[in-house]
Amino acid sequence: MQAWRRKHAFGCDLRVCLRAGRAYNRGMSKHTRRIAVFPGAFDPVTNGHMDVIIRGRELFDELVVAVGHNPQKQDLFTPAQRVEMLRGLVVKFSNVRVDSYTGLTVDYAKKVGATVILRGIRNAGDLQFELQMAQTNREVAGIDTVFIMTDARYAFISSSLIKQVAAMGGDVSSLVPTKVAERIRTKVASDPSSNKTKGKKGPRAKKIGVRGGGA
Repeated sequence: MQAWRRKHAFGCDLRVCLRAGRAYNRGMSKHTRRIAVFPGAFDPVTNGHMDVIIRGRELFDELVVAVGHNPQKQDLFTPAQRVEMLRGLVVKFSNVRVDSYTGLTVDYAKKVGATVILRGIRNAGDLQFELQMAQTNREVAGIDTVFIMTDARYAFISSSLIKQVAAMGGDVSSLVPTKVAERIRTKVASDPSSNKTKGKKGPRAKKIGVRGGGA
């Protein structure tokens, strides 16, 4: 009698309906889960990067911060060190994870199941370059790009600028997270090549810090 009531009240056996519902929900969550990749060198990670991560995580179910290697740039930190620092900074965000990769960004995005590449835009120069890359990625790999305008407070910040100012003895603590600033100071102090910049602190370093653009 109870089985008959369950069947006719819901149009099917309740246990069958529940199993079907769970299977449907699993299927829907699998197909609608929005995963984005935020790629970059992050050498070092800046307040501008963190601004994009914090705002970008609100747009997607999962955000993968992907640390890549650019052979055209001289590294301040190794990829492993950058991953370590980033993981410490995003540990409180449940839907953000950090990984490293080599090769094409679109190939990595497909590997992790991402359908979107997230990019931060500081200025018109960034937009021109990123727009070309976005169109190429769309045409070649079918992956869309979402742009986030960086907060105006960070529009002038770039990793290259920070490395330049730090190498000349300048204070970059207002441009990067606190723990990153500490790592930069330690790195520069232990790097023999930084000795050539001693004596050039103060006015010169401060001037670059103020005038530095987003390149």
